[in-house]
Order: sequence, then structure tokens, then C-alpha cells
Amino acid sequence: MDFQPLHYIYQPAANHNAHTLLLLHGTGGDERDMLPLAPAMAPHFHVLSLRGNVQEQGMPRFFRRLSMGVFDEQDVHFRTHEMVHFLKELSAKEGFDLQQLVAAGYSNGANIAGAVLMLYPELLAGAVLFRPMQPLHGIEDPFETTRQQPVFMSSGKTDHTVKPAATEAYATLLTANGFQVSNYDINAGHHLTQQDIDLAAGWVKENFR
Repeated sequence: MDFQPLHYIYQPAANHNAHTLLLLHGTGGDERDMLPLAPAMAPHFHVLSLRGNVQEQGMPRFFRRLSMGVFDEQDVHFRTHEMVHFLKELSAKEGFDLQQLVAAGYSNGANIAGAVLMLYPELLAGAVLFRPMQPLHGIEDPFETTRQQPVFMSSGKTDHTVKPAATEAYATLLTANGFQVSNYDINAGHHLTQQDIDLAAGWVKENFR
């Protein structure tokens, strides 16, 4: 496979055995975008932030899309495998525990985190999905996890890019495959709000003491 490395920033915590917060930006962002959220969400975690390898009119993304809200699912598969391959190599280089990764992604970043849940259901220790859409629809076999990891989802009530019924179906699908889903509807659009961060911080504190 012609996998490419990803640009990244890694900030180790004082506790070597801490979880690692894996930050995944939205369309047009980069590895610096979500770093300011880390101290509020998970102050004692290692922090690893990635930049997507796909370009859309000069804007970084984690996988291609065919149009607004329509994903190139073949590329979702490839880019998910590419990112996980990179994470496995990077964990050995930087010394973090791959089984202690908690992803936190916004929009496109949330969607590739969701693809990891579907293609590598045992990999992540948990996931925070801000404004997520179901990234893959062609998986016929179950993708159950035996770890029963917690998953945080927050959606905007006035978000015109994601239909509430689709979010509900996505949450139901993850729950049916063993994930412990906490789903929140925020009084907002597609943009991230302070309420999202506060809810996610409480969820992290509750699930990763």
C-alpha cells in the first residue's frame, strides 16, 4: 500500500502511562487547530494532533468527498488504514500506548475517527465525535468491540449538513456493535461551541479517571 506519513504534533504528559488524546481537525484545519482544546478536555493526557493528507482546493482533509455530505468511501477505507498504519509506527517512535488512544475529532476529523471505530473496533480506548456523520455504509459484517469503549457524540440542532435522523441511526449502529454512546444535541449549527467542549471535558473526566 502506498501509505504516506502524516504531519503531527506530539506533546507528552508528565505521566508516561497517561492516555493519549488524538486530535483530528475539520476541513481546512491542520494539526495546530484543536491543540487549544486539549488542556480543557484532557489536561493530564499526552496530546497527539494530526493533519489530514488529502487536499480539497488547498484545504487539508482526512479523506476525499464527492460532494457536500457525500463521501468517497473507497478513499475513507484507504485513508483510515493509512492513518492507523501511521499511528502504529508513531506509537513505537514516541512511546505512547496505542491501546490508550482517545480520539477527539471535529466534522471531517470526527468522521475519520468514526471510520477507525468501524474498521478497527478494538483500537481506540474511546472517541469524542463533534458534529459527526456516519463515514461508511457498505460494511455488511458487524464490527463489534469487546472493549465496549465509550463514545461521545454532539450534534447541532440547526446543523444543515447533518440530518438528526442520520445522527440517531449512526448512534444506534455504534451502540448495536458494543460501543457505549453518549449522544448530545447542542443548540447550535455545525460550528463548535463552548458547550461542546464543556460536555466533552465532563465525559472524559467521567470515563478516564
